[in-house]
Amino acid sequence: MVLTALWVVYLVWGSTYLAIRIAVETLPPFLHASIRFLLAGSIMYAFLWIKSGRERVRVTRREVGAAAIVGTALLLGRNGLVALGEQTVPSGLAALIIASVPLWVILWRAITGDRVTGGTLIGTFVGFVGVALLVFPGSSGTGATIGGVLLIVLASVSWASGSFFSSKLPLPKDPFVSTAIQMLCGGVALGLTGLASGELSGINVSEYSLSSVLAVGYLVVFGSLAAFTAYTWLLQNAPISKVATYAYVNPVVAVFLGWIILSENITGFILMGAALIVASVAFIVRHENSELREARAEREHEATAVPAAAGIES
Repeated sequence: MVLTALWVVYLVWGSTYLAIRIAVETLPPFLHASIRFLLAGSIMYAFLWIKSGRERVRVTRREVGAAAIVGTALLLGRNGLVALGEQTVPSGLAALIIASVPLWVILWRAITGDRVTGGTLIGTFVGFVGVALLVFPGSSGTGATIGGVLLIVLASVSWASGSFFSSKLPLPKDPFVSTAIQMLCGGVALGLTGLASGELSGINVSEYSLSSVLAVGYLVVFGSLAAFTAYTWLLQNAPISKVATYAYVNPVVAVFLGWIILSENITGFILMGAALIVASVAFIVRHENSELREARAEREHEATAVPAAAGIES
């Protein structure tokens, strides 16, 4: 079950960049993302209500407000900007830049005074060198515009910011309910942004391709529902060190799918940048997990040592 759930997260979340790239070929970026998350959020919320009753999905205004902040940062800031950026940026390159999210989280930790070890900082620096290789004008050789690339970078910062500050906000305690509310709030924010940017006036349904429509359906069913369910189950049934491997497997899957399906170009700069980012994220994940295990073992040792010492004294 753990292996199956891991592969669902690896393949599905790795393939969402390809699906987004296909969707924005003919669909408006913000409005299609809005439909995706409004549908997924509504389905998840209704399922939880029917399965467990009204009490499980009951939330306070304060919790809705927190979910709206996080949902806007994660879905409008990340998915909306990725969709907008992927109009000119290949899906594999977008996935590699988004893979830098853990690096931005480390940066936020350092800025807010959290203890960050030297090894983690070195890994973060190496990762940002990889990002620099990807965003340097002309280095990708894929025809990606600098504006589109910078939008993807901003999306990674927004995702990291929403993820970091979510732990400090009063979100609903049930992770499924919290995600459903975040998707609904994020979907509304995406829709309002699409309307404000004039996407509704340019809609012509006859121009929508079947592949774009199917891509949105794939994102709703697999990207937002199936993969998230598998990820949440993994958090409760597998070691976090194993679950966290998705952070450096997803971009590899995305690059391969973009190359094999859309014939996206892979240059030497992309390979070097990818190697640096993936290696740094893998190192940071393993290093941080090792530190957590050592800290936990030290606490357990202290907890057993104190009663023993007390017994000797008495």
